[in-house]
Amino acid sequence: MSISGKQIVKKRSFYTVARKNQYLISVLVTCSVAGVGALFYDLIDYRVVAFLLLMSVSILAMFFDIVPVIVAATLSALLWDYLFIPPRFTLTVGKTEDRVLLLMYFLIVVIHAVLTVRIRKAEKEARIKEEKANEARFYNTLFNSLSHELRTPITTILGSTDNLINHFDKLTPQDNKELLNEIATASLRLNRQVENLLNMSRLESGAFKLKKDWCNVEELVYTVIKQIEPAAGKHKISIHVPESLPLFKLDFGLMEQVLYNLISNAVNYTPEGTGIVVQAAAEGETLVLTVADNGHGFPEGEIDKVFSKFYRLKGSRPGGTGLGLSIAKGFVEAHHGTITLKNLPLSGALFTIEIPTEVSYLNGLKNE
Repeated sequence: MSISGKQIVKKRSFYTVARKNQYLISVLVTCSVAGVGALFYDLIDYRVVAFLLLMSVSILAMFFDIVPVIVAATLSALLWDYLFIPPRFTLTVGKTEDRVLLLMYFLIVVIHAVLTVRIRKAEKEARIKEEKANEARFYNTLFNSLSHELRTPITTILGSTDNLINHFDKLTPQDNKELLNEIATASLRLNRQVENLLNMSRLESGAFKLKKDWCNVEELVYTVIKQIEPAAGKHKISIHVPESLPLFKLDFGLMEQVLYNLISNAVNYTPEGTGIVVQAAAEGETLVLTVADNGHGFPEGEIDKVFSKFYRLKGSRPGGTGLGLSIAKGFVEAHHGTITLKNLPLSGALFTIEIPTEVSYLNGLKNE
């Protein structure tokens, strides 16, 4: 996605301030280089100083606008003439050779500065063009994903509701129950997709703050499992959380979303009957959470891509926006933690979350 509005404002303000000082910085840099050269006049040839001045103007051209750079180029030529070309401390140039050299220096430094600025401008235009193309691809991907992910549950809700309203007298209690279950399942799916989109928007804009509080990890895990159980089907979910595990200072809501996305991913993309193991442990003041399954794992060449927005494995079944793992990574990194993925030796995949945070062993003492 394109750079967030807040980031754009910061970048613009930075360059606005820089422009106001470009003339001053250009003059100071050029004078400083000339001054250093003057101090070592007896040690270095005055022609070497020309190369040093040319290099300083070239560096300025990499960052500043064309006019301040031209000012620096002109000033460097004048300083070189006045301080270094014999006779010194006068703008008069004694030798014809030095006059030609000074003229060539001025032309070279100006042309070099102009070309550098133009190259910068061309690179900027190419970068903007690429960003627009990426943004267009982003919205196409988003539209294609949402067209399925939002339409499917909405269609289910509308169809089931229509049956309940128009054929209520003809439906058995079991039929009514099934239709209500379909509405509930579709509503949860729709709500989850909307939450994913809102969460991704919050991550992109930086418009959220962590609400850290003491968190019971066991409660966190079981809260997530309770939400996933209706869709878990024949998957066998095992939980291993030590009773003596301390409390960790976390944002409960964000970590709930992280675990939900990881476990839901395992449920959706592993065969029925697959085992899923959720574990938690404390390593010093670091919370370690793992979600493992014994499915088919990930293709080795795609492991580095799975946390990218809208990325879906080749051959994945229809459905899904490819946002779940990206959001999980964003929320973990918001806690200054890391999330990694690797394939297990025999079969399956292992997600590992490590979050350094404050720890309280009051929970452990309570359970002893």
